[in-house]
Amino acid sequence: MGFILDGLETESYDREYRDRDLVRRILGYFLEHGRQIALVVVALTLNSAAGAGAPIAIARVIDAVGSDRSLRTIAVGGAVVFGMGGLAWAANFVQQWVSARVIGDVVLRLRGDVLDATIRHDLSFFDSHPAGKIVSRATSDTQDFSDVVSLVISLLSQVLLLAILVIWLLNVNAALTLQLVAMAPVAVGLALSFRRVARRVTQHARRVTATINAQIQESISGIGVAKAFRKERSIYETFDRNNRQAYQVGLRRGLTLVSIFPVIGVSTGLGMALLVFTGGLRVQAGGLTPGNWYLFMQAVFFFWWPMMSIASFWSQFQDGLSAAERVFALVDAEPNVRQRAAHPMHKLEGAIEFRNLRFGYTQSEVVLPDFSLAIRAGESVALVGHTGAGKSSLARLISRFYEYQGGELLIDGQDIRSLDLAEYRQHLGIVPQDPFLFALSVAENIRFSRPEASDTQVLHAARQISRGDWLEDLPEGLGTNAGERGASLSMGQRQLVALARVLLKDPAILILDEATASVDPFTEIQIQEGLRELLRGRTSVVIAHRLWTVQNADRIIVLDHGRILQEGTHAHLLAAGGHYAELYDTYFRYQSLEYVESIGR
Repeated sequence: MGFILDGLETESYDREYRDRDLVRRILGYFLEHGRQIALVVVALTLNSAAGAGAPIAIARVIDAVGSDRSLRTIAVGGAVVFGMGGLAWAANFVQQWVSARVIGDVVLRLRGDVLDATIRHDLSFFDSHPAGKIVSRATSDTQDFSDVVSLVISLLSQVLLLAILVIWLLNVNAALTLQLVAMAPVAVGLALSFRRVARRVTQHARRVTATINAQIQESISGIGVAKAFRKERSIYETFDRNNRQAYQVGLRRGLTLVSIFPVIGVSTGLGMALLVFTGGLRVQAGGLTPGNWYLFMQAVFFFWWPMMSIASFWSQFQDGLSAAERVFALVDAEPNVRQRAAHPMHKLEGAIEFRNLRFGYTQSEVVLPDFSLAIRAGESVALVGHTGAGKSSLARLISRFYEYQGGELLIDGQDIRSLDLAEYRQHLGIVPQDPFLFALSVAENIRFSRPEASDTQVLHAARQISRGDWLEDLPEGLGTNAGERGASLSMGQRQLVALARVLLKDPAILILDEATASVDPFTEIQIQEGLRELLRGRTSVVIAHRLWTVQNADRIIVLDHGRILQEGTHAHLLAAGGHYAELYDTYFRYQSLEYVESIGR
């Protein structure tokens, strides 16, 4: 069945943990709930004692009735059994109630740790790992983790009940009890033999589940493209292949985990037959009273059921440990971007300098082999060049989204790796070509850059973009809901919201992936008016797709395969000829007013 596992690769951050390390780490989450756990232990003890006490009381009544057949004896015995049952029910209720609260709190904290670790990763982590697989670990695996904790509590209750019965049985008949206990290693040995295979098939099942989650999320996110190209059937066929693989993996896992029960059942039957025969002979010889014989046979069932649970528990325990292993692997994944120090930056001038910087997304994909560039504070720099020239890479490095492999990147003369990253990014504003908006009001999306901003400040920032005329086109003004990913707004409106969001933040450094590349001419004019306000008095690095941005930049940097070919103003570079003049003739010229007027004539 090896073909079933094709395509179920592990993630690069996956690691193997020893069982004892996993258990120790899991227990660490429960330490802060000491009082509740103590209450669970007390309730668990009472539940087990009452569960063991009921058959013992019945055995005593049977022997007592043999010598004294009074109704009073039977009534007292019934009352004792009823009391034991009531105590067991009450203790079990407290145990289940408190343990559910503790487990819920632990899962709450664990999911918080997972999300906290995830959002702290740099963007290269999300380039390599699909969001659906991460979501699967944060939701499904943490839920399975809680399930195994519930199993542990149930198992402890059964083990305690078993211990009480064994102690009592030793007083009833030591020889039969030892014969019964001698069979325990057989059950445990059979269970442990399933340990490795259970862990392996469970890991495979979780990987295929994560793959399906990732594919479904990607399909729904890209449903518009799929419908535009009539690829709904193709998406379904891909899902169907993954779903059938999940079925095969799940079937293999199920057969593996349930196969332990028939094996344990056969061994149990053989042990039961031997004990029934041996015990029957002792009753016939007068070595056991009828009540003790009843108690012993009941204890056999009480004994073997916990033993079967313990045996089968290992497969479920491995299921939970597999989930915990995947969750902790995500939490422990090392980030690629690492700060050497955390020097505060209360004020930022905005000077940027690359010194012999080397950067590549992978070892074989070097984008910037040896890059040097100095940008003065308050200077507006436009980056131009063909696709793959390194424009976006420079912007991502300034944002500290990726780690570079050599050289230096200085901000106001300080190594960017020595800055307090959270504080540095407070001085950084980014407007992407396709801005992301949350399913909140336009006002809340603008306020996202400064949560403490007042409604007046949000409105002021919005009105600074194109004099606020764009707000009139929104059905409810700033109260308009943007929809999921901004779907309720046009591309131009999303860009205007993104500009207002950055303007409210008032950053010292602005990174702009040309905001007018995908909008209509009228909206482009509105955005350009907003850009004038944004670019004023701050360092700006602009990935230029429009002639307006290029012409208004203080300096233009012409890139090709990570190297600077030319730099200067628009007029200077046109006069000098070369690569920029070629770019202008093949692309920018068609956006110029002179060209448009010549077409009109």
